[in-house]
Amino acid sequence: MDFAFVSGNPALDLAGTVLSRRDEPIDVLAAPADLERWVVECDELPDRVTADVPTFESALSLREATYRLALDRVLDRPFDPASLEIINDTAAGPVPTIKLSDTGLHTSGDLRAVLSQIARSGIAVLADPHACLKECGRTGCTRIYLDRSRGARRTWCGMDECGNRVKAAAYRARRRAETTAEGHGSGTQTPVTPAEW
Repeated sequence: MDFAFVSGNPALDLAGTVLSRRDEPIDVLAAPADLERWVVECDELPDRVTADVPTFESALSLREATYRLALDRVLDRPFDPASLEIINDTAAGPVPTIKLSDTGLHTSGDLRAVLSQIARSGIAVLADPHACLKECGRTGCTRIYLDRSRGARRTWCGMDECGNRVKAAAYRARRRAETTAEGHGSGTQTPVTPAEW
């Protein structure tokens, strides 16, 4: 399964690796190898990490804590204490090493450092009073994203995955309504005049 990096923040993207949380949750990080591939594909993280089972489980704990805290923020309620403890403890770990060269910026580190970096990015966005966090407007999608659009008018986590689906569903609904209206229109009866009674 392809990963979607549409939330505007690595921690929110990690939280978004469980799809349709309220309906039929689909976990796209089913094994340590999935997490390794996710890290490679995330732009702001080191190119390669190895995930053993304990660190993989730590990543899943961080993911769930981040999701809970982001949802708390969206719903304007106090942060869950247990989730705060997880994200803060993870952020206190080692951080990736960065190096600048003629070819650009290079980031390296093990998975613990990656998780610490993700936790720090999550803390930064959750602590920012001006950050506009929203849940995707498509029914069934529970991804939380950072809305940086002008006037905070963004409705979906991403156009490709959700926006196009919503627009296609709306188009199909309009076509069905038009077809139904045309069907009713063709079945109109000719009024009977008094002379034909």
